[in-house]
Amino acid sequence: MPQEKEDNKKEPEKKKAALKNIIADYNQQYDKNFSIEEFDLYYQDVQQRVKDQKYSNSDYPHSKKIDITIVVDMLLTGFDSTYLNTLYVDKNLKQHGLIQAFSRTNRILNNTKPYGNVVDFREQEDNVNEAIALFSGKDNSANARKIWIVEPAPAVVVKLENAVAELTKFMKSQGLECKPEQVSNLKGDIARGEFINKFKEVQRLKTQLEQYTDIDQEQSDRVIELLPEDTLRAFRGVYIETAQKLKAQQGKEIEYKDPAIEQLDFEFILFSSAIIDYDYIMSLIAKYTQSDVPMKHKMSREQLIGLLCANSNMMDEREDIISYIETLEKNTGLDETAIRNGYQKFKAEKSAKEIESLALKHGLDSVPLKAFVDEIMGRMIFYGEKLSDLLEPLRLGWRDRMNKELELMADLIPLLKKSQMGERLWG
Repeated sequence: MPQEKEDNKKEPEKKKAALKNIIADYNQQYDKNFSIEEFDLYYQDVQQRVKDQKYSNSDYPHSKKIDITIVVDMLLTGFDSTYLNTLYVDKNLKQHGLIQAFSRTNRILNNTKPYGNVVDFREQEDNVNEAIALFSGKDNSANARKIWIVEPAPAVVVKLENAVAELTKFMKSQGLECKPEQVSNLKGDIARGEFINKFKEVQRLKTQLEQYTDIDQEQSDRVIELLPEDTLRAFRGVYIETAQKLKAQQGKEIEYKDPAIEQLDFEFILFSSAIIDYDYIMSLIAKYTQSDVPMKHKMSREQLIGLLCANSNMMDEREDIISYIETLEKNTGLDETAIRNGYQKFKAEKSAKEIESLALKHGLDSVPLKAFVDEIMGRMIFYGEKLSDLLEPLRLGWRDRMNKELELMADLIPLLKKSQMGERLWG
């Protein structure tokens, strides 16, 4: 780039030495062997580690990723990662350079990241307005600004107030107080679906406000006043529980089912968290059992369960983890390794009991049924002929056998899905 060539005329050897040191530090951090002559390979590796943020830490170790990148010119343009959220600007930018740089953050990921965040240390509002006018036309710049730049935090707080008021109004229309514990008293799926829509909007706005860096104390206090943390967590929990029950009806022929249920979009992603993953939960459970950890650094059993219920990350595993937590006692001093091993053992024992129950239900021997499940999980391949062999002792006709296969697989699929989740997370 012309600007780079001009910059490199000043103290080129000093800058070259600095870049060598940077690459040497990088090699040591990530166990690589790049040199300044292989700058393109180093550059591509940096980009990949930023993009690898799309993987959870349980799927791909955090130590192999990059959280923060200091950029001079490269990566300001032409780089695309939907997980890139915040750009800290301490450089004067203008026109197309400003638009391209700011656009590094605005790749929409999902409803938890509907836009990017730019923190500007150079007070470049005039440059931003000029760039918007240049690229949208001066006559259209006011409308373009509404599209390109999100509303300020105070405006979103007002929207949150309105959303909470709408939720309160709805609950009162059902003869109920606007409290999490009252949601279970809603009569009928139409009312439950309306609760889903009302609270989903509350959560969407709350998630949006969490991305603002310029929200002041008064606004923060107002948000907490509207939705105290314990109340919000409890509402999130009953939302997820209600949504799961309604979602289970979608796509199924159910008598008297309201057609509106099919149209519900539950947006579970709004209730997920990049922080609250399995590693995080296992560490919290370990702290719960340890007597030498101060109370302010650990949660009670009820708080742990509430946290699990209020997040959609672990819906498939939540019941198992909660059941496991309920078997643990305080002050037993278990470390994370013991907690993980204990959980795996707990799940294996529970799975064995479920297989025995299925075998009894379908008139099968539990030993070959377990071997059948283990083979599927070991190879991640389903063999239809193996299922036929499993049912052979029942001596069924072809029609009865086909029906029995369908019945058995309907019961096995949820168990196989849970086992697959466990293999991915713990294997």
